[in-house]
Amino acid sequence: MPKSTKAVKITDLNKAWNKKMQPSRFMIDTIPINKTILIVCEGQTEKLYFESFPVLGKKVRAIDLKGQAKQKLVESTKEIVASSDDKDLEVWCVFDMDKKRGADEFADFDNAIKRALYLGYKVAYSNDAFELWFYLHYNLCESQHLRSFYYAELGKIFGINYVKDGKKYVFCLKIYDILKTDNESSQEKAIERARKLFEQQEHLSYHQQNPNTKVFELVEELNRNLRR
Repeated sequence: MPKSTKAVKITDLNKAWNKKMQPSRFMIDTIPINKTILIVCEGQTEKLYFESFPVLGKKVRAIDLKGQAKQKLVESTKEIVASSDDKDLEVWCVFDMDKKRGADEFADFDNAIKRALYLGYKVAYSNDAFELWFYLHYNLCESQHLRSFYYAELGKIFGINYVKDGKKYVFCLKIYDILKTDNESSQEKAIERARKLFEQQEHLSYHQQNPNTKVFELVEELNRNLRR
């Protein structure tokens, strides 16, 4: 016999004691983890930013390889995958162009992306810098710039010396929340702007796609799994 339920008077429906309770933390914590999103990055900024997404139902594992060359980062990712105990991995490589060595850097950048895609990994590459992604939360940028431009502009926006303080652990740890809560910032517009830049340049060689950041694709993937 089904369990009887207690009748509630219509006049009591909106009273505080009769409102539906929020799911308990126990319920949230017991949702099974069915996939790991492995994000292999060049630096601390990227690692702490991606780890800040409140993802539920998937495990986010971000690794900082501390500035390895692009192709070396991809090969290191291959080693990490081979040694991982995770059965279901979605692998992302995250790196940027960083114009320092001219043609050598262009070849390293292009070949690293091709190698990663060949191995079945996804690549959230940026040209020239990962900070382009942060900047797009505030403005569209369609002209080529070096990272010094983004550092200067973000310094003005955040009210800091970005070169000196923007890379520090304490600031990197809170950049996700800053971008999320700042009324002048919009992740939705950043995604739209980044997609527009990519679609305008996807016919070009990877190193020629400037300004461009594929970080928006990784952000969209993480957003699909956010705690609601």
